[in-house]
Amino acid sequence: MQRNASFILAALFGLVLLLTSSVFTVDQRQYAVIFQFGEIRSVYSQPGLALKMPLVQNVRFYDKRILTLDTSEPDLFFTSENNPILVDAYVKWRISDVRKFYISLGGGDEGVAGTRINPIITSSLREEIGRRVMRDAVTGERDMIMNTVMKKARADRRISDMGVEIVDVRIKRVELPTTVSESVYGNMATERTRVANELRSQGMAAAEKIKADADRQREVIVAEAYRDAQKIKGEGDAKAAATYNQAFSQNPEFYSFFRSLEAYRASFKDKGDVIVVEPNSDFFKYLKSTGRGAK
Repeated sequence: MQRNASFILAALFGLVLLLTSSVFTVDQRQYAVIFQFGEIRSVYSQPGLALKMPLVQNVRFYDKRILTLDTSEPDLFFTSENNPILVDAYVKWRISDVRKFYISLGGGDEGVAGTRINPIITSSLREEIGRRVMRDAVTGERDMIMNTVMKKARADRRISDMGVEIVDVRIKRVELPTTVSESVYGNMATERTRVANELRSQGMAAAEKIKADADRQREVIVAEAYRDAQKIKGEGDAKAAATYNQAFSQNPEFYSFFRSLEAYRASFKDKGDVIVVEPNSDFFKYLKSTGRGAK
């Protein structure tokens, strides 16, 4: 009885080991490839449980997700003007045919796939950037360059024969080499200085023009004001003269008397004033004849 029980336990244990080595789980993020003596027998792309022959077959998993190919250092390119620029780009790719991927790469290594994809993308970038001037390569047609390189990569048989699909190509940054950037920045500073001096000169010229125009307007305003003042003064003098004439014509004797009094007041304003005239001068006419004035 004990021997039978041991046999049954051993058989159950062996059955469990057989089932364990025959069943495997396929993750939704992976391809599962069944190999038999180094050859591909089947490929599982749907998630779930799958079976394989124990001891004879083995399984290997490949990533179904989108992978990133990114270099640590930017690449040097030349524009159509033969100006050097540094371009840092990355590639998004994934395995589209795991059979081709395994066969073409001799085992399906992702690192080997990256070393084959990178020069193809770099060559396309070099070609597209070499057709453009620096301004277009840096900013103006950057999106167009990325889209063109991506379309070329998707249509390239060298990539599709690897069982790989290019999802996207992106340029992270474009910059000038250090030696060139210093020269460019120096030229930019010189140009900005020239523009600033030109603007400053234009501003000074405009200021002088405004000042000259203001001075001209001031002279015109002053001249017009002086003209108007002289006109008003002349009109006032004319009215005063007319008033004097009218008063004189009404009573010439009183007017003569009044003017003499004004002359006396102006001549003897201060106590120290001295005037030398003949006693019989007309100036003293009214001082000598107060009686006649009273009459």
